[in-house]
Amino acid sequence: MTELLLDQPLSPQDVCDIAWKRKKIQLSDAARQRLQEAHRRLRVLVDGEGAAYGLNTGVGGLSDTRITSKKQSTLSRKILFSHATGIGQPLSAEATRAIMACAVNEYCLGYSGLRADIVDRLVALLNHDCLPIVPRDGSVGYLTHMAHISLTLIGHGILQVNNTEQSAAEVLKRLGFEPLILEAKEGLCLVNGLSCATGIASLVTEEAATCLQWADRIAAATFDVLGGQQRAFDPRSTILRTMPGHQTVSHCLNKDLAGSARIAKFQGQRTQDALSLRAIPHIHGSVHDALASIRQTVTQELCSLSDNPAILEDETGISAFSEAHAVGASIARVMDEAAIALASLGAVSERRLDRMVNPLTSPFPPFLSSNSGTGSGFMIAQYTATSLVSASRRNALPASLDGGITSGLQEDILVHATPAALKARKVVANTRSILAIELLALCQAIDLADLTQEVAPRTLALYNTVRTIIPLYEEDHPLAADITRLEALMLEGPPL
Repeated sequence: MTELLLDQPLSPQDVCDIAWKRKKIQLSDAARQRLQEAHRRLRVLVDGEGAAYGLNTGVGGLSDTRITSKKQSTLSRKILFSHATGIGQPLSAEATRAIMACAVNEYCLGYSGLRADIVDRLVALLNHDCLPIVPRDGSVGYLTHMAHISLTLIGHGILQVNNTEQSAAEVLKRLGFEPLILEAKEGLCLVNGLSCATGIASLVTEEAATCLQWADRIAAATFDVLGGQQRAFDPRSTILRTMPGHQTVSHCLNKDLAGSARIAKFQGQRTQDALSLRAIPHIHGSVHDALASIRQTVTQELCSLSDNPAILEDETGISAFSEAHAVGASIARVMDEAAIALASLGAVSERRLDRMVNPLTSPFPPFLSSNSGTGSGFMIAQYTATSLVSASRRNALPASLDGGITSGLQEDILVHATPAALKARKVVANTRSILAIELLALCQAIDLADLTQEVAPRTLALYNTVRTIIPLYEEDHPLAADITRLEALMLEGPPL
């Protein structure tokens, strides 16, 4: 477990390292100074006469209700309890860690105003892997997930520690923290903003990129075993498409297919292949381009304030700007785009799979069974892939257009950033499963047709990677177990 010095805003990869690799966070002196200066500015406003949203007023539809100084702490505490309305199954550990990391990142920008002591608690829980239990559902954009996380910071509720549930108050005491009484705006700071959407979006960005790397290699290998017409990727033709992703995938296909005796054997035997093979650069390339744009937006979000109000100081003095920075329209839109892009990647993978298992199109034994008389081979695995394609298609419907009205017409347009990110991550998982089935199938085809001496060296390397952990499928155990093992391998990182 390594340590990350939080000085400048995190990148999506940083968030994933904290989430998956449990990399620890240490605040830099500059970050801590920004926290302290922001809190100083906040206190000036709290002690002043003017109304400032969430500092000395209610929140949401109660934004014009003034709160006396004696009730500001109560307001902060009650915000946590009233906003903790999540339902359903809890988020995964890595998702919770990603959200907490993005919250720390947000506060360290230096415009929110909560005390450094609160951020230190979040960092301590992260670094000791003491994780709040956060219900997955119930958010129209933000609020609920961070409310459940933040309750543990004041010693309320349960934390997951070493696969056991322990009292948050006891865990904080062990970590050296005294009971915390929230001050003005701190409850609002803790639930406000896009930490949840940005945390999940960071996972989507990095997991989708890894998934795409596997998809490119798998597509090339399937093209290889099916003896495709490589002329479709001739640089003289592909250069006519100026999209960067198209150029990248075309180049990689030619590299991956180099040295294939099977490709040479089938050269010129067909005028053209089916689109699921011929259009690999076009479909995969479009996903490359989409993910580049998505990564840019997520990176920008990690550098941006999403708290309300923003506490600023310039030559005119200290001001609270009640804005709409927590409206995550950009992150919602690109997460919808991520779902669409990865759903298309899964859809074309299933079509390539069908060309290997379908007796009407496949040069291999029907359904890639090791014994067609008694076994169904990959017949039902293709059903599973088809089911996942359909599920991804449903999840690719845009959450950012769902709309809705909350808080007594005060919040009369909603963009659903967190739901968009959550469903995009589900599409990534579905696509990884479909690709795992395709990869198992192409390895099965290599074995059944004895192609290890015919395929390209890079196809053989991919085959050997799989066969190191998963043997030829002979219908002697549930195929689901092999799919699961291969999914886990694909989640660990890109192919060699």
